[in-house]
Amino acid sequence: MHGGDFNTTTIHRRYAVGLMSGTSVDGIDAAVIELIGEPGGKPEVRLIAFENTPYPAIAREEIFALFDPKVATVDRVGRLNVWLGELFAKAALSVISKAGLSQADIAFIGSHGQTIYHAPDTQTVEGLNLHYTVQLGEGAVIAARTGITCVTDFRVADMAAGGQGAPLVPFTEYLLYREDKRTLLLQNIGGIGNMTVIPAGCAAEQVFAFDTGPGNMLIDGVVERLTEGTKKMDVGGEMARLGSIHFGLLKQLQQEPYYSLPLPKSTGRERFGSTYVDRLMEYQNEYDLSACDLVATTTMLTAWSIGDAYRRFVRVHNPADRIIVGGGGGYNPVLMDFLRQEMEPMGVEVLTQEEVGQSSDAKEAIAFALLADYTLARKPNNLPGVTGAQKPAVMGKVSYSC
Repeated sequence: MHGGDFNTTTIHRRYAVGLMSGTSVDGIDAAVIELIGEPGGKPEVRLIAFENTPYPAIAREEIFALFDPKVATVDRVGRLNVWLGELFAKAALSVISKAGLSQADIAFIGSHGQTIYHAPDTQTVEGLNLHYTVQLGEGAVIAARTGITCVTDFRVADMAAGGQGAPLVPFTEYLLYREDKRTLLLQNIGGIGNMTVIPAGCAAEQVFAFDTGPGNMLIDGVVERLTEGTKKMDVGGEMARLGSIHFGLLKQLQQEPYYSLPLPKSTGRERFGSTYVDRLMEYQNEYDLSACDLVATTTMLTAWSIGDAYRRFVRVHNPADRIIVGGGGGYNPVLMDFLRQEMEPMGVEVLTQEEVGQSSDAKEAIAFALLADYTLARKPNNLPGVTGAQKPAVMGKVSYSC
């Protein structure tokens, strides 16, 4: 991945680590990258090493438990924050070793952490407009264990500036992917789906992005329920391939109010989490669906929500040439086939990150290393036009090692 051809005479060269854990809680993504150029400038980036470290079962169970605000008491949240800091630090040390580097070689770490709650909609309390977000994985612990300066908790600065604190990756997508002659869509299909629109030859303020709706979250949720926990996801789309889409149920699911909300917007597990999966399981009984039919219908919902988002919010003013899919959804061939059925009739070529020579797995970890680079350079690293912030912000809190 790069923002231009490498210039071997460039003086400012450094290594950084990016850490990411998404709404699917699949594990900790850790990437070592080489950055060339002045901090805060247009980057030249090379991926050196990548690893995904699965969470210990007990930690993963605790993360899922604390998605419920009624369970997330202050003592459990505080403990998990430090616990995840320890696990993130181990993941960083492991990927540094895999890269054949030492801790002294790494200039900094950028860590998104693990979101347990995201409330971007304003709540008014005594005349104050409050909105908030909670990401765990204590940066001070990561810095102390690794001996490397660590930047964490990116979202809150954007929210303090009036934004939704999401999505954040579009800033780095603009740096790395923009083209002069083609309009591109960057679609991540993690737990939640999110789309970045990069118009041909655009300036940063012309980029816009938003969460399209559920990504893998509902698919994973129904698969885990249907298999009583023996499967965590529909690997290779095996169950969806054996099922048939129930178009009556699909039409009902398409009435979810989120899809028609205006931009900017973001969402998460609070809307498409376990309560929504409960409803899907009820619909299975109501419509007398087989397990595979329910998975196929849920998979089609994710593909439809992406196509619907493009039709509603993008196509009229920014008809796209290509959509590049990253995240775990890119590895589900049935989901990708459904997405092609949605997008190709509208003239949009559908490709995965791997098909354009990049890495779906490492993309977001790389993004948080880049965001941290801007933080440490004290340069704005949000896109107000994307998040709804009233002004640019330098996102991220810095924890220094002693």
